[in-house]
Amino acid sequence: MLAVVLALATVPLAGGRIGRLAEIRLRWPALLFAALALQMVIVAVVPDWNDALLRAVHLASYAMLCAFLWVNRRIPRIWIVAVGGALNLVAITVNAGVMPAGPAAMRSAGLASNAGKFTNSGLLDHPRLLFLGDIWAIPRAWPLANVFSIGDVVIAIGVFAVVLFASGSRDVPHADTRNVVEPSA
Repeated sequence: MLAVVLALATVPLAGGRIGRLAEIRLRWPALLFAALALQMVIVAVVPDWNDALLRAVHLASYAMLCAFLWVNRRIPRIWIVAVGGALNLVAITVNAGVMPAGPAAMRSAGLASNAGKFTNSGLLDHPRLLFLGDIWAIPRAWPLANVFSIGDVVIAIGVFAVVLFASGSRDVPHADTRNVVEPSA
């Protein structure tokens, strides 16, 4: 979410027009909002429900996000967001529905282990592919202290690329699309 806000703030600085973003025609936007809502519910509302069920819902929310990205694949630069999401999905999938977090990152962000409660990102006894996990942190002394992964960084870069391209920012290379014919589905 922070990446979206920051990307929007940079549009005027890059010579773009925020109004051009209204021209983006998202397909199946309800799928995006439902997936994000599910993630918020399992982390903030019902984290002490059945752990196996919440892990399955977490993975299902990623399936919904994948479907959203697939149906919107013609949006320029959205593939970057999809790559970041795929990196996160791989780490979450091989760790049975939880993003592994590095102990140093958790300490730096001032985050405690939520033993007995579901967490979308947490310390695991034997994490797989930890290098794809939440191994970096925004320190606890800063606003929005949290841990994040390489996938999160790629997603943020992708959000910036989509927003700046779609807004017509002068600092973003644009392909000449005058003679491009949209393939029939």
